[in-house]
Amino acid sequence: MMRGWFRDAWENGLQKAGYVAIDSVAMAIAYLMATLFRYDFQEPLYGGWPFAVSAFGIVWAVQLLFLFLFGCYRMMWRFVSVSDIPRFVGALSSATLALALLRYGFPELRWLRPPYGVTLMNGFLALGGLLSVRILGRILLGGDFSWRLQDRNERVLLVGAGNAGNLVARELQHLGPRMPHVVGFLDDDASKQGASILGFRVLGRIGDLRDVVRKLQVSQVIVTMTRVSREVLRAIVKDGEAAGVPVRIISEYGNALGGKVMVSRIRQVEVSDLLGRVESAIDSHAEVALLGNKRVMVTGAGGSIGSELVRQIAQCGPEMILLVERSEFALYAIDRELRVAGTAVRIVPLMADIGDETRMRAIFDTYSPQIVIHAAAHKHVPMMERNPGEAVKNNVLATRRLGEMAVDAGVERFVLISTDKAVNPISVMGMTKRFAEVALQDLNRRNRTRFTAVRFGNVLDSSGSVVPLFRKQIHEGGPVTVTHPEMKRYFMTISEAVSLVLQATVLAKGGEIFVLDMGEPVKIVELAEEMITLSGLRPYTDIPIEFIGIRPGEKLFEELDVSERSAYKTGHARIFISKLDAVPEEQVQAMLQVCRTFAGKPDRVDFLHEWIARLDGREGVSA
Repeated sequence: MMRGWFRDAWENGLQKAGYVAIDSVAMAIAYLMATLFRYDFQEPLYGGWPFAVSAFGIVWAVQLLFLFLFGCYRMMWRFVSVSDIPRFVGALSSATLALALLRYGFPELRWLRPPYGVTLMNGFLALGGLLSVRILGRILLGGDFSWRLQDRNERVLLVGAGNAGNLVARELQHLGPRMPHVVGFLDDDASKQGASILGFRVLGRIGDLRDVVRKLQVSQVIVTMTRVSREVLRAIVKDGEAAGVPVRIISEYGNALGGKVMVSRIRQVEVSDLLGRVESAIDSHAEVALLGNKRVMVTGAGGSIGSELVRQIAQCGPEMILLVERSEFALYAIDRELRVAGTAVRIVPLMADIGDETRMRAIFDTYSPQIVIHAAAHKHVPMMERNPGEAVKNNVLATRRLGEMAVDAGVERFVLISTDKAVNPISVMGMTKRFAEVALQDLNRRNRTRFTAVRFGNVLDSSGSVVPLFRKQIHEGGPVTVTHPEMKRYFMTISEAVSLVLQATVLAKGGEIFVLDMGEPVKIVELAEEMITLSGLRPYTDIPIEFIGIRPGEKLFEELDVSERSAYKTGHARIFISKLDAVPEEQVQAMLQVCRTFAGKPDRVDFLHEWIARLDGREGVSA
């Protein structure tokens, strides 16, 4: 390792020495021409040629000093562009001013200084000479000619020299005068080191990002890899932050793999990218076969999960989608979005509260839905701790009545959107979701309707979740509030969560509690740090992070066990079935009666904890 460092240092030293030697020749020619112009191509009148030669030594030293001070030797000649010209203008202007001040301030040493006219003329000629040398060097070293015609202030480094990187470089070239200056690639593939792709060199490995950014004055980094792990992307973002440059990424993997990358789809890295989750393979044929030409009801259709469910269901070609939502604006927003998009599916917006039995029975009687996906719920943990009666009414009793209405209407499948907080729950929200699972499993064994539930963890950017809160706090200048430095949660994107819900719906035979593999849990404080970094700010310096303590009903770590001890495998790699058995019918009826009693006396939270303890004691295992 030390030997490699010395070798690199030696090579860099030789390279800079070569640059200095060539520049010295250019500066000597410029000085000679300035002297000849000043004295009409005759020998200088004051001191003759010996004076001119000795004075050039001072001119050379001062100009070289300012070239180094202005960073003109930190860049490789093949990557010099119009955006670098101000460096040379500054360096030569400063050198010319310094020489004039030396002559004026030390009159007794005038014999060592050129006349003012030579100094001024030399500054202009030296600037032209140094830039001309670099233009020639860029041409000889394989650069393009078009850079001289473009104001290419953006100096872009591409990370990933594979197919997607090739496509991005090609698209950038097609921008013509708007093309940024691509300095080259970074890639960890040893076989690509030093290679040239579309005229752009592979300059090193991904770990060299900071050095390359510094040496080549990079202003932007674009990740051009179709598959990049969370660890690698986080390291790139961290190095970009340390180097003071933004990191962007190609927007859609599918387009890159299909031979199409639109430059307009190059975007900022988002927190969802840093999760590094491999998107699930979607069995679209099975989903279309299940949902195509069916009447599908989605409750909570205006929420984060509900609206994405509607979007993806619409792509499967159902006969109609019933949008059940009690929020007027949320219902208006998703209904308008679908109509503007021009979907051919019949969309029926229905303002309704699932707790309103009369209204919901009328909807079932009028439209006879064949599939119901129940996403409506009270889900905010601290808020439900303060309003436990409403959580029981909505999440348990209304869900049970909705299931009974589904049975009466002959619904084929009923899917409950559940949560990892239903595993060994301590919060009111988690307990009510667990009771809802139990209530629907009970209906499943007595009727033809297939009832099933799908558990997963936090969904990025869902309403009321931590990501929108952090984003708002960062926008306001902080502080970003985190409950505990060790708090961890599972996360997945909204689109992935909904895709897996639909695939679990395909797999459902009735009575299952599906558990989604959420990958590795994420520390909330690390999520906050990453979001601050992606905003171009520094955690703890620009934006403070404050720890406010665990709120009522929260755990440090949510449980979502998909090991063989707690879950069965399915035909899908990321979908498992919990080993929890259905609760005996008499216990379910007793549980529901407790919930009805509790809804009228919400101060007796011990009722809920008592029944959760009974369920946990009977089940013996945690999902």
